Amino acid sequence: MSKKFSCIVAVCENRGIGINGDLPWKLKQELKYFSRTTKKVEDAGKRNAVIMGRKTYFGVPESKRPLPDRLNIVLTRDATAYAFPPDVLVCGSLQDALLRLDSSNFGEEIESIWVVGGNSVYKEAMESDRCHRVYLTEIKKQFECDAFFPEMPKSFVVVDNDADIPSDVQEENGIQYVYKIYENKL
Repeated sequence: MSKKFSCIVAVCENRGIGINGDLPWKLKQELKYFSRTTKKVEDAGKRNAVIMGRKTYFGVPESKRPLPDRLNIVLTRDATAYAFPPDVLVCGSLQDALLRLDSSNFGEEIESIWVVGGNSVYKEAMESDRCHRVYLTEIKKQFECDAFFPEMPKSFVVVDNDADIPSDVQEENGIQYVYKIYENKL
């Protein structure tokens, strides 16, 4: 059975998501939200998978990668050019990663699949009929960025936040942001 997946992303007012392989802002609580959301499982015997592009993976501080308590899947067309730890699954494409996750050896242990960036991975993900939701943190400020979030397809509409996600405006370091969930209605 093909599992659906969700994207999770923080986007500033000019659609930026990154600069020089890093986040343009320092928001500890927002990072904790990302971590909590992508680790959350109903079945304690399972874990989630996070799928990201190579640049996103190497943008994570070395001490924090692979992201703990989740199956890390890195997409790269040239797997031999980079060194990855043995517990990181390297795939050539998003399609390849999803097929590997559908296979029986992963299907049983993975509860949710999260696409965590970057730009081209998000774009491909949102065009997939398996993309169920986009968990988008709207950062109410502009930042200088060199990586941007692609246009969201019109089929995605805002739905109520999950029970454990606050709907009111959050503020940290003088930066306001709001958690939103878009669901694919196709």
